[in-house]
Amino acid sequence: MRKWECAFAAQREKTTLADEFERPWYNFWPEEVPKNIVYPKISIADLLTRSADRHSSRAALIYFENEITYKELDLLSDKFATALVDLGVRKGDRVALFLPNIPSFIIAFYGTVRSGAMVTAINSMSKEREVEHQLCDSGAETIVVLDLFYPIVSNILEKTRLKRVIITSLRDYMSTTKAVLGTILRKIPSHRTERKPNVFRFTDLINKHEASPPALNIDPYEDVAVLQYTGGTTGTPKAAMLTHMNLVSNTLMCVEWLGVDHHAACLSILPLFHIYGLMSGLNAPICMGAKTVLLPQFHPKQVLQTIQRHKITLFCGVPTLYAKLLSYPDLEKYDCSSLQFCISGADSLPAEVQKDFMKRVGGVLVEGYGLSEASPVTHCNPVHLSPEKWKKGSIGIPWPDTDAKIVDKETGETVLECGQIGELVVKGPQVMKGYWNMPDETASILRDGWLYTGDLGKMDEDGYFYIINRKKDLIKYRGFSVYPQELETVLYEHPGIKLCSVVGIPHPIDGEIPKAFVVLKEGAIAAEKELMNFVNDRVASYKAIQEVEFRTDLPTTITGKILKRELRKTAQDIGT
Repeated sequence: MRKWECAFAAQREKTTLADEFERPWYNFWPEEVPKNIVYPKISIADLLTRSADRHSSRAALIYFENEITYKELDLLSDKFATALVDLGVRKGDRVALFLPNIPSFIIAFYGTVRSGAMVTAINSMSKEREVEHQLCDSGAETIVVLDLFYPIVSNILEKTRLKRVIITSLRDYMSTTKAVLGTILRKIPSHRTERKPNVFRFTDLINKHEASPPALNIDPYEDVAVLQYTGGTTGTPKAAMLTHMNLVSNTLMCVEWLGVDHHAACLSILPLFHIYGLMSGLNAPICMGAKTVLLPQFHPKQVLQTIQRHKITLFCGVPTLYAKLLSYPDLEKYDCSSLQFCISGADSLPAEVQKDFMKRVGGVLVEGYGLSEASPVTHCNPVHLSPEKWKKGSIGIPWPDTDAKIVDKETGETVLECGQIGELVVKGPQVMKGYWNMPDETASILRDGWLYTGDLGKMDEDGYFYIINRKKDLIKYRGFSVYPQELETVLYEHPGIKLCSVVGIPHPIDGEIPKAFVVLKEGAIAAEKELMNFVNDRVASYKAIQEVEFRTDLPTTITGKILKRELRKTAQDIGT
């Protein structure tokens, strides 16, 4: 084992972390991937500071053709941090971000951590009950919200601890050129928000404050930067406490793995409220000093236009995103030759999609693996290996300074031999501190420094890992995690439901779709569409139940537990 010095050491000035290392290590076998790296004791916001010092005039963000340089982004983040402190936000407080991929998210993210507070980002598709839960559970007293989402916040305000509401708009930091006004602004509805003492405009706060954030004593190993909400074995949303070191280390791992520098042009299409998007579409590009093009929503035509116009070299997505690009009828009309690397995560990447994408679009497309509790990435296939050396169906090898093994499913204590299927467990500096206010859940998933992923997999003789199945009853829809118990809880609120169970069934484009099996109470009448609407009106759109099957009974164990595996098998047999 060798000690590897980090490029952020105060006595050195290097362009990337890689300059300190012998290269190229990324096409070696797993045992030669660097371990025991000495990481800088910095906050995640210091990555922006470093890039602003080195690339001040370089474009950090492109948002509808409006350019924000590193110097400007650094200044705006400092101003927002100052504004938060002036409003009473202190170290350890929680600030919620209820925003899509717009510059305000990035400014608020770095500004929040510079104020000493923690960020908790809310899924922009969330409904009232979901937003209320996250705000109450986190104890957030401040929220930065898109004006289009403000009615949701307003309706639940009295049920939360919110003291400050900061409103931003899609128009903030958007170019006002005639072209953009003609094609974009007409489509954006305008929402008036009441003027209250505790309601502020995002741009007003920044414009009235100087850049004088507080001097903080950040302990990167202990201080939490992000409360990343995710689901668990129970389906109850809970927050992974990600420290500054968790995020910094995983960001540096990403930059090293890709082996790219500030000349990269990155497309940020994954939602920044998702940990995958936060790392790959924000922190890693900022660390590189690269240019990042923000897209608030995924539209195949707009993505292809962006790749061609801005000569995108790198972007990360989920399998359904790549599949939808391939199905776009005018794909061949766009020049995507600038693409170098694309990463697929959050679900299994079909081999045919991978092969077809590289043939028709270009660049290298490889699969990786991660989870919110690991900031998120733990594995990826080497992007610099020639395709003939790739392992079909593999999630790759562990990232630098990351250990992984397969253990028995029953006790989690016996390390299994190559080829044997068990639970994947990982260890590394990117593994979370624990769950927010959930010591029992933390103890069950973190044992002796190892993170128990809940996913079943195997390792081959070359150290490549494969995911076989999910130990949890998690449904992966377009890369989003859907937890059946949450949908079942809502279904049980319907007066006609006696028994129900929700499982994921395979779908050629979306990965899996939620299907409900329902037993009605005697004498009750309900149609499939009625039940679907009942649930779907109460949850985010990506959680929507798409099929309902009525049964007279559901298969159960002797103790009465519903056998989801039998329902899943039945649904799959019907589909084939």
